[in-house]
Amino acid sequence: MAADKAAFADSLRAVGAERYHDRHPFQVAMNEGRLTKTQIHHWIYNRYYYQKSIPIKDAAILANLPDRDKRRVWVRRIVDHDGTVEEGGGGIEMWLALARAAGLDAAEVQSERFVNPGARFAVDAYVNFARSSPWLPGVASSLTELFAPDLMARRITALCERYPWIDPRGLEYFRQRLNIAPRDAAYTLDWVLQAADTAQLQDACVDALRFKCDVLWALLDATERGAADAAASVSEG
Repeated sequence: MAADKAAFADSLRAVGAERYHDRHPFQVAMNEGRLTKTQIHHWIYNRYYYQKSIPIKDAAILANLPDRDKRRVWVRRIVDHDGTVEEGGGGIEMWLALARAAGLDAAEVQSERFVNPGARFAVDAYVNFARSSPWLPGVASSLTELFAPDLMARRITALCERYPWIDPRGLEYFRQRLNIAPRDAAYTLDWVLQAADTAQLQDACVDALRFKCDVLWALLDATERGAADAAASVSEG
């Protein structure tokens, strides 16, 4: 017998309160203005690999969705990140704009030469999870969007106020996500609450969201390590 939907929703939100990467020491340091330029650069390098993989992840989930109505909604996520031939843009291009605003060469970011192996492993694991899981836990893993707007707002403030060497015009990705994330989270949560009608399915959704939080945490772990290795290499040189 399924648990109460309200209790289920509370369990999903509790995952964010306990495990979302806004608590990661690297993210806390970013918000407090304590990161070096090298650390910010490696965050952009490594997070790019995640950004470019989001539409691949969403395409995998799209292929598993059981009905046309859901596919028509979900496909917008791919367009949001890939943009269109006619209009260009998209989240990936906005991330490259952030790279340029921080003084990086976009082509170097796209080369992925500074992507830490741990970051690559974590992101690839997420794509493989989306590809191999039933649609419901795959969709549920995207519910980190429930927690994203608060972090995005704090990140915009921190990057503008504490890192004046970053051109604030390059922060459009985060500004866009302030509106897109709540929109996507609303229908995703509705789908999950409606479809997870047994305790077993609800547990699978909670586990999927925990896994996604672990992916984001591991991505920052790898970013932190990559930046430390880069700084040590400069010191030794």
